[in-house]
Amino acid sequence: MPVRAAVRILIVTDTHRTQTNGVVRTLSTLRDILQRRGHVVGWIDMEGFAALGWPTYPEIRLALWPGPALARQIEAFAPDAIHIATEGFLGMAARRYCRKRRLPFTTAFHSRLPEYLASHVGLPLWFSFAWLRWFHGASAGVMVSTPTQRRELQDRGFQRLRAWTRGVDQTLFFPRPHTGASAFWRSLPRPALLYVGRVAPEKNLEAFLSLPCHGSKVVVGEGPSRRALEQTYPEAHFLGVLQGEALAQAYCASDALVFPSKTDTFGLVMLEALACGTPVAAFPAPGPLDVIGPTLEAPRPVGALHPDLQIAVAKALRVSREACVAYARTFSWAESADQFVGNLRPFNPQRRALSEKAAPEPGEILESATAAAV
Repeated sequence: MPVRAAVRILIVTDTHRTQTNGVVRTLSTLRDILQRRGHVVGWIDMEGFAALGWPTYPEIRLALWPGPALARQIEAFAPDAIHIATEGFLGMAARRYCRKRRLPFTTAFHSRLPEYLASHVGLPLWFSFAWLRWFHGASAGVMVSTPTQRRELQDRGFQRLRAWTRGVDQTLFFPRPHTGASAFWRSLPRPALLYVGRVAPEKNLEAFLSLPCHGSKVVVGEGPSRRALEQTYPEAHFLGVLQGEALAQAYCASDALVFPSKTDTFGLVMLEALACGTPVAAFPAPGPLDVIGPTLEAPRPVGALHPDLQIAVAKALRVSREACVAYARTFSWAESADQFVGNLRPFNPQRRALSEKAAPEPGEILESATAAAV
């Protein structure tokens, strides 16, 4: 049943509120909207937990033995609904808490974790997907951002999939005249091609930076690959993380956003660029296929998809900026929040006192094996 009355909603995420990425921005925007609607939103993230950095990606933090402290935070907040946003050690601890007390919860796919693990540590895709089926198999609703992602997960045996799209902040991301751009942007040889996102191996940045280009390439973001890429591509401009007005100005001052990733579930930066009037060039991969698609042969008039990224860039540079703005306005954070709330499964608050364990489920042995971490 859809949620209509105000409820106490708890979000558990293995991210940190100071991080700049699509997961944090999505959840932060969602929290603000829900609070304005009268819901009480609790937030448990990596703040206050002892953590260890991922060896090849120190920005990713793994909570150490979070179970007891997380349980205390959940009980202190006394939620009516629990959403587990990520599958890390905090997410596993929250899942274990809910399973022991027979509390329904929802989960979401924010990233293509199997592809990331294959890229960083060589973990086989079949193993990662098997583990994710176990993790999400206990969820009352698994939220996915695009039809492509839903079809892929259905084909891999995932169930109870629920639509949860994304929006764009149109009070921040809207067209500005190029004359108002900073001296840096005005001095760039044209076309100015922009990348926004994590500077990490899974983002396939070299496909962008290695393109033959008579203009300029600008990279906005941070990550473990930045130093190596700066050395390999000294002609590119690496600006680090930009937020708020500075990020909006970067979109507006660019001639195209290049989105080289093949492993994103959505790609929020594409919507932000479009809202500023900047067309998108990308590979025909999940994320771009849903935002820029629907098909390679008949893309929407807001960008270009092509297996050859150089061809995609050339086509995107001919796209109408006005068409980009009009299309981006069809994506609403209000609608995204409506879907999220409709997907929740609130429970009777009195059931929080239940202490009996849930019946064993497939994968319980795996859960027990990881109990030391949660």
